[in-house]
Amino acid sequence: MGEEFFGEEVAERYDEDSAAMFDPAVVGPAVGVLAELAGDGGALEFAIGTGRIAVPLAERGIRVAGIDSSEAMLARLREKPGAQGIHSVAGDMTATRVEGEFALVFLVFNTIGNLTTQDAQVACFENAAAHLPPGGRFVIETGLPALQQLPIGQSIVPFHAGPDGLGFDVYDVVTQTMTSHHYTFRDGRAEHGHVDFRYAWPAEYDLMARIAGMRLEHRWQGWDRSPFTATSGAHVSVYRKP
Repeated sequence: MGEEFFGEEVAERYDEDSAAMFDPAVVGPAVGVLAELAGDGGALEFAIGTGRIAVPLAERGIRVAGIDSSEAMLARLREKPGAQGIHSVAGDMTATRVEGEFALVFLVFNTIGNLTTQDAQVACFENAAAHLPPGGRFVIETGLPALQQLPIGQSIVPFHAGPDGLGFDVYDVVTQTMTSHHYTFRDGRAEHGHVDFRYAWPAEYDLMARIAGMRLEHRWQGWDRSPFTATSGAHVSVYRKP
């Protein structure tokens, strides 16, 4: 995922369209946990985007760097107050290296799923581990596939319907892939965009971590560290490099 979806048009209105995710009530708990895990060792964000998490994390005095495949998203990040000290690099989070070691690497807001093959997701875990010293941590935040909402033989789960647009996810349970379709109503027109994902269950991510030389340390339902249960719709997983 990169310029093919997160190009200039999407980057220009990304913060506005994702306004709910920029709410301090959403950002604050995530930044608090990440700042604690980073300590004085620095943090590297994969898919840093426009800096939703990176900028407030840097404002807490954390040394922050980031990788993103979209030059347009990085341009928006670099324009923001507070972003001047953030070292941002255009590249692929499965392979791009940032100089130095970090106490923390993190990947949030379902973005692990933007890597649409198992090989790419494993490579992402391996790249994270390569940036960590012993004791360093890799954190992912992602939702769980809504398969329990699918009747037998159905593949579509709607997630939004309103005067501003429509949204629905189309699942392929054989390949563990999902395409999220967004129809936005603007100026009397319907604009369509879609994003492809590969979903995985927590146990598969745990195995990817082991392949990369890390082990699960914590799993929570969210940034408030509430317990992960059978009915949780998302998880924050913390992997530690021995």
